[in-house]
Amino acid sequence: MGGHRQGIVTAAREIAVEQGMAALSVRAVAARAGVGASTLRYYFPTQRDLYDVVTDAVFDSRLGDLRIHDTRIPAVDRLVECLRQFVTPADGLEQWAATVAAVAGPDSTPDRRALWASAVRRAHERVTAWLEVLAAEGALRDGDPVRHARLLVLGIDGGSLWLLTSEASDLEQEIDEILRDLAATVLR
Repeated sequence: MGGHRQGIVTAAREIAVEQGMAALSVRAVAARAGVGASTLRYYFPTQRDLYDVVTDAVFDSRLGDLRIHDTRIPAVDRLVECLRQFVTPADGLEQWAATVAAVAGPDSTPDRRALWASAVRRAHERVTAWLEVLAAEGALRDGDPVRHARLLVLGIDGGSLWLLTSEASDLEQEIDEILRDLAATVLR
């Protein structure tokens, strides 16, 4: 039976990667996994349970710890490197904006909001984990890594909105500047 669960997670992850997280639905995932909706509900009693597992799988496959543990590299460089994983190329930013519109727009549904909440939760957990590494080294400003992570996630979202309309000739440099400014708010 564990094979069914993994098959469902794989199918849901594929849909999320191919079509975006907003495309996840019980019917679509069950069809892709080749199982009935009742089988899917056996393993994931609520939509939120499915969203949480899929979000974790997608984030974990896309967001690595990179060199966060490598103390030979300045803390700011390691944190910026990790945060950069959230800032995708222009087409990814547009997909991100479409997802935000689907969550907050007039066609929003409770399922879409639950999916977004799962994504935000996992993003926050990943950033918190990176900050805890830096806190253990004494590189983090005084304060709670959880609160610092919230600030960074908010800053990344705001920076992403900025980048959607940016007319900068060197977008990569602008991304680096935004992320370094954000990192400076939480690092010593």
